[in-house]
Amino acid sequence: MISCIIPCYGSEGTINQVVSDIIKTFELRGEINYEIILINDSSPDDVFKQIKNICSSYVQVKAIDLAKNFGQHNAIMAGINCSNGELLVFLDDDGQTPASDIWKLLDALDDDCDVVYAKYEDKKHSFFRNIGSKINNIMAEVLIDKPKSLSISSYFACKRFVANELKTYIGRYPYLTGLVLRSCNRIKNVIVNHKEREIGNSGYTIKKLLSLWLNGFTAFSIKPLRMATAIGFFTAMSGFIYGLFIIIRRFFIYPMASVGWSSTMAVLLFIGGMIMLMLGVIGEYIGRTYININNAPQYVIRDTINIKIKGAEDHGR
Repeated sequence: MISCIIPCYGSEGTINQVVSDIIKTFELRGEINYEIILINDSSPDDVFKQIKNICSSYVQVKAIDLAKNFGQHNAIMAGINCSNGELLVFLDDDGQTPASDIWKLLDALDDDCDVVYAKYEDKKHSFFRNIGSKINNIMAEVLIDKPKSLSISSYFACKRFVANELKTYIGRYPYLTGLVLRSCNRIKNVIVNHKEREIGNSGYTIKKLLSLWLNGFTAFSIKPLRMATAIGFFTAMSGFIYGLFIIIRRFFIYPMASVGWSSTMAVLLFIGGMIMLMLGVIGEYIGRTYININNAPQYVIRDTINIKIKGAEDHGR
């Protein structure tokens, strides 16, 4: 069994073609046992209407309708919890992750590899989205120890035991890259083509990208706190050295020097800004901890089609 998991948001005009391409890809291999799980992440358009029509035509296509917008990674967690495949493939709903390359990912899952990420030589995302992806990769290398040689994308495949490990995470803020990296180290890339987006725009805004980064790096790394400590120590030492310099200058070099109001205000604003920044980082950790201990669900399922919920109650509602 192969499970294809696709979170859907704003893809009313593309989801039919995406599913059709996946079905054609599997049919070319002959008798393949597979399922396609479409998760409607409370999309504002009529994508769930399209999903219903697809499910009525293909029994192997299943659907989950979430009660509100929980985010892409939460929607994927809902799909994982309701999947049955021994191998899982994760695709986008906009048609830019080519279904024809599914077998490149699946064939690479051998004895020496547990997770395969698609790597794009020429990404067709917008300039803003590409910049966001580069920043995300750099931050992942620094904060969650992602190998520099590994390229992360939303198009990837994994074995069942990896998916089972992902399911054990019950926090409100799942971050798939962090979950995968903590689960195994036999991960590699395969080159695939990236298609142009034909309809609509990316659902990722600056706010959503920042939220995703905060979710990942506060849930899977304490390095921001260590960086805050290091910056605080550096600032304190700089202030101490600057204080010594002022004293020496006042008494031994230039006794008539007056205290500079501008420099004093600059130092106060710098130190005050650093303190507020560090408090903000700590606040993010405390806030997420507070939400998690209050048992906030990863997702809430309103309805399903062609699927029975099994075990999903452990993570959602």
